[in-house]
Amino acid sequence: MIRLLWGLFFSFLSVSTPSLSPRLGSAPPPEQVQPSPVLKAMELELDPSIQALRKADPPAYFIGYAVTDQTLVTVEGSNGALLESDSQHNRVLQTQVRVGSYQLDNTHNIGDRSMSQSSDPTLLPLDDNIPAIRRAIWISTNTQYRRSAAQYIRVKTSRQVQIENAETTAPDFSHEQPVVSYLPLVSFKVDRLPWEQRVRRYTAAFSASPAVMNSIATFTASATNQFFVSSEGTREQFGQIRYRLELYVQAKAPDGMNLYRYANFDWVNPADAPSEQKVMAKVHQLIVQIQDLQKAPVVQPYVGPVLLSGRAAAVFFHEVLGHRLEGFRQKELTEGQTFTGKVGQQIMPSFLSVYDDPTLKEINGQALLGYYPFDDEGVPAQRVTLVKDGILKNFLMSRSPLPGFPHSNGHGRRQIGFQPISRMGNTIVESSKGVPFAELRKMLVEMLRREHKPFGLLIDDLSGGFTITGRAEPQAFQLEPLIVYKVFPDGRPDQLVRGVNIVGTPLTVLTKIVATGDKEAVFNGYCVAESGAVPVSADAPAMLLSELEVAKKETSADKPPILPPPAHDPLDPEPKGIKPTPWGQSR
Repeated sequence: MIRLLWGLFFSFLSVSTPSLSPRLGSAPPPEQVQPSPVLKAMELELDPSIQALRKADPPAYFIGYAVTDQTLVTVEGSNGALLESDSQHNRVLQTQVRVGSYQLDNTHNIGDRSMSQSSDPTLLPLDDNIPAIRRAIWISTNTQYRRSAAQYIRVKTSRQVQIENAETTAPDFSHEQPVVSYLPLVSFKVDRLPWEQRVRRYTAAFSASPAVMNSIATFTASATNQFFVSSEGTREQFGQIRYRLELYVQAKAPDGMNLYRYANFDWVNPADAPSEQKVMAKVHQLIVQIQDLQKAPVVQPYVGPVLLSGRAAAVFFHEVLGHRLEGFRQKELTEGQTFTGKVGQQIMPSFLSVYDDPTLKEINGQALLGYYPFDDEGVPAQRVTLVKDGILKNFLMSRSPLPGFPHSNGHGRRQIGFQPISRMGNTIVESSKGVPFAELRKMLVEMLRREHKPFGLLIDDLSGGFTITGRAEPQAFQLEPLIVYKVFPDGRPDQLVRGVNIVGTPLTVLTKIVATGDKEAVFNGYCVAESGAVPVSADAPAMLLSELEVAKKETSADKPPILPPPAHDPLDPEPKGIKPTPWGQSR
C-alpha cells in the first residue's frame, strides 16, 4: 500500500492559473563552483575501492556514494504554548556496491520476493576532515560489499528454479552518461524566537473556539546539501533550502467522528514567508470549517456524478495514475502492472495530457516540493511526457530498465535509509478543453437532472489517500475528503456533509472524466512508498466525473469530551479570557 500524506510535514493546497505549455519556474542551472571537501573525500576513497573490489570474488562493477548534509530547524506550538524549538545538523552517507554485471546483479528480485529497499546509513563527521570522512566511507564500503556479495550468490542460485518473464529478464541496472556538476551549497541562520511567538499566537487563536479539541502549528526550515560520486565518473553537489508552516486543528462531532482541518505554506526565500495577516486569515477559515463540520450531517454511500476541485483532482491523479506509472512496478511479479502493456493505447479522454517535470521550481509563484536538479542516482532530472492526448506514452524511470525503456529519465528517488526507485516529482495534468468553474458546476447540475439524481457531490479538499498496486489485493484506491458538499439539482444551496471516502479502481475511473475547469491548483506533500517518504507536487484543473463512488469513512465510538475546554468552562476559577469568535459562514 502506498500512502500520500499531508506531510512528513503534511501538504499544502493552493490555487494557480492554467497553461497548456511548459510552466514558468524551470531556470538554467547556477554557475559552477569548486567541489567541497566532502566530495573530495568521497572521490579519494572511491578510486581505490572500486579497483580492489573489481578483482574480488564475486566482483563489484559499480560503487556509488551519496551524502546528505542537512540542517533542520523545528518550532512547534500547541494550544497557545511552545512544544518544541530545536535545531539539528547531521551528515549521512549511503553506500551502494553492486556485484555482478549491469545485466544481472545482487539487486535482482528472487521470484516474487523483492530485494530489500532499505540500506544502512552511516553518520559522517560534521567537520570537513577528509581523513576522518574517508575512514567512515571505507568501513561502509566493506560492509556493503559483503552484503551485496551474499545477495548475488542467492540471486544466481535462485535463477535455476525460478520462472522469469520479459520484464524480469530486463537488465538490473542501466548504462547512463556520467555527469560532473558542482553547484553552490546552501546554509542559513534561522532566528527561532519570532517563530516561537508566532506558533503560540496561531494556536492560541484556535483555542478561541470551544469546538477545537487540539491545535498544532509547526514551522520547519531545512538547508540540505547533497553529494554524489560513482565509479562511472559522476560527480555532483547541490543544495536546497525549504521553509514550511503547517496549521492543524482537530475536533470531534457529536456522533464521535474525528474531524480535522489542515493548511500549510511552502516557500524557499525568507522574503516570501506568509504575512501575519495571511496566516491569521487561514486560522480563522479553519475554525469556521471545523465548527461547520461538527454540525454537518453524515452522507450515505453514493455513486453518481462528482465534481472535484483542482486541489482534489491533483491528489486524485497522484493516487489513481501516478504510482501505476512508476517504472519498477512494471517488472515486479507481485505488482498488478495495470498499465504495463498499454503503452500507445488510450487510457483517458483525449483532452487530457500528463507529464512529470522535477525541473520546475514553481508554478505561478507557488513553490513546488517535487523540484530537484539531480535524482538520488545522480541522473539529471527530466521532464517526462506520460500521457499525451489521452494516450499512454512513457513511464517514470530510475536506473532499473524495462523492455523498450533502457534508460533512466531522472526519477530515481528515496528517503535517507532506503534505495532509490522510480518515483514521482512534479506531476502536471493539462486539459485542452477547460471551462470556467461556474460552467463546470452547471454541467454537474444538468447531469443530475438528466439522471434524476437527488444530489451530486462537490469535493473541495482532500487530506491525502492511498493506493494498492500489488496483484495479491484489489487494484483499488481510496482518497480521504475533508470538505464535501451536496449539490442539489433543484437549486437549493449546497449542503456541507462529512464522513465519506472516495473509492474506486483506476482503469474504470479514468474513463469517467467528462470535463475540466480552466484553472488549476497545486498540491504539495510527502508521499510514502517502498523507498520511503519523498516530497512531491501535483497540479491539476477541477474535474467533473460522470460517476464516482464514495463509501463511509472510518469513525470512532468515543463520545466528545464530557467536560468543556478549560478556557470555556464557566466554573473555571481562572478564566483565560478567551471567547468564541463568530467567524461567520464558511462559504
